[in-house]
Amino acid sequence: MIDRIHLLSGCAMAARHNTSGRFESRFSTVKILPGPSIMLNGMEGSVLGIWVAHGEGRAYVPDTAILKKIEDQKLAPVRYVDDNNEITSRYPFNPNGSESGIAALCSPDGRHLAIMPHPERTFLKWQWQWMPEEWQKDLAASPWLKMFQNARKWCG
Repeated sequence: MIDRIHLLSGCAMAARHNTSGRFESRFSTVKILPGPSIMLNGMEGSVLGIWVAHGEGRAYVPDTAILKKIEDQKLAPVRYVDDNNEITSRYPFNPNGSESGIAALCSPDGRHLAIMPHPERTFLKWQWQWMPEEWQKDLAASPWLKMFQNARKWCG
């Protein structure tokens, strides 16, 4: 998928081994930023827990000009955040060490989303390691379900 996004965006990048040198499996926190992703439509500004399970999840961008292009075009709409909801590359908040906290990339037209954490393992409330008490009472499903509903809506 990253190769597909590379072709569509013209941005050279790759997925590399985590900086920890280990397979990382944990519940992490990400922030959804504005961007063209169809699947993340209406989720901008959300800070959500999500499962991570990978050994080669670090987004590697070899050129600062390319990273600037990704950021300027809002093609990295999901970022790892710390306990203050600030984007971070710091371990353990960012389990793979991706530059600028990048957890996902999307194509400029928004149709393709490569997301390293696993929203499919977090779309039901019982799948969450921790969820605010008010969400437990008020929500029928996890906020991640919207991502899949957006995809279904787009497909028609």
